[in-house]
Amino acid sequence: MYTKTVLTGAAVTALLLSALAVAPAAPAALAVPVAAPPGTALGACGPGRLCLWPKPDFKGRPWTHELATTDIDSCIALPPGTSAQSLANRTGRPVTTYQSAECAEAGEFETYPGRGTWVPQTAYEVRAFKLWER
Repeated sequence: MYTKTVLTGAAVTALLLSALAVAPAAPAALAVPVAAPPGTALGACGPGRLCLWPKPDFKGRPWTHELATTDIDSCIALPPGTSAQSLANRTGRPVTTYQSAECAEAGEFETYPGRGTWVPQTAYEVRAFKLWER
């Protein structure tokens, strides 16, 4: 069964804050360490970038596209014979990912908000994307 996981900027902030939470003072023997839930490690992706990883959970060497150098409203295909299975959108703009390398809507596609969205596993192999004006 497939479960879609999308972490927005607010969710990332909540995870980070919960990971940094400090338990009330207690005897050392009763102290319990606080950590982020398993599987929440996010891939590194700088502001103004769209980062696409070839494997789930932000594994492998990512393809990085900067907003300043990527055509808006144009279909951008990943290198031939490659695909992405996780992504982070920090462009400030919506991005639509496509199963088709030609951005055909006959296959699967999904649009993600641009205010800091991390997707540890896409529902399909991403072969192309479009950044939108807004």
